Amino acid sequence: MFRTERSGTPRKYADFIGEVQHRIDAGTQAEAVRTTRAVLETLGERVGEGGATDIASPLPLEIDRYLLQVEHGQTSDLDEFVERVHERLNDEDLELETDYSRPSGVDRADATYRTKAVLALLSEVVPGGEIANVESQLHEEFEELFELVDAETQPWEAQ
Repeated sequence: MFRTERSGTPRKYADFIGEVQHRIDAGTQAEAVRTTRAVLETLGERVGEGGATDIASPLPLEIDRYLLQVEHGQTSDLDEFVERVHERLNDEDLELETDYSRPSGVDRADATYRTKAVLALLSEVVPGGEIANVESQLHEEFEELFELVDAETQPWEAQ
């Protein structure tokens, strides 16, 4: 399980990325970074700036920027949201010169699973009221993406 400091703040960037890597069964940390970035940028676009700031504040600085650097308050339904994550996971990102700039080659089903895994981790790190505020900004159909939050058994625990 991901460990946080008493205040709920993640201890380190590497801990967060390592936990994402474990949950999505990624072969490299770069793939976990790319997944984290794809999910959080898309979430940041979908919620208002205040909501993005609230959920970004307990995250490591290297991660919170994914939520904050985007245009907030965009509307999208669940299919569009997952498609944006999917596109980001598979985008060339040619302007980046890092390992995570390489496309992941994941399908939509895997993009959905990765989104659920990152959101479940986010719910462990961000105070409950802040996550509830974000969830309230999303249409009911988005509940599917939060199904691993508080689930009795997590898929990554069986690995």
